[in-house]
Amino acid sequence: QLQVAESGGGLVQPGGSLRLSCTTSGFKGDYYVIGWFYQPPGKDREGVACIKTGDGTTMYKESVKGRFTVSTDDAKKTVYLQMNSLRPEDTGRYWCAAERPETFYWPSPFGVRSWGQGTQVTVSP
Repeated sequence: QLQVAESGGGLVQPGGSLRLSCTTSGFKGDYYVIGWFYQPPGKDREGVACIKTGDGTTMYKESVKGRFTVSTDDAKKTVYLQMNSLRPEDTGRYWCAAERPETFYWPSPFGVRSWGQGTQVTVSP
């Protein structure tokens, strides 16, 4: 059974940085997509970044390109989301999620079955 768990959220000033971590377990084989999703206050959950295990292909929400980087540490079975130059509109709850590529419809959360509990990111002066 796929399991993921996030950590690393918090309060940061605009322009600051945070790194979120997603620990994984229960994966069988090398072919998954690990996605980071967020939900701003009053809005729907949407994809921020994702990475395919196996070939390392990444995709990003347009507004975070050049600021956020998703990466993996295979030895630690951990996926990271490095967030730089944070803006108030990046505020929201962030989730790590995992799914097989054939049922992963980026940037929608639809079809994704394995979710962490989420972590709050607040960008405020």
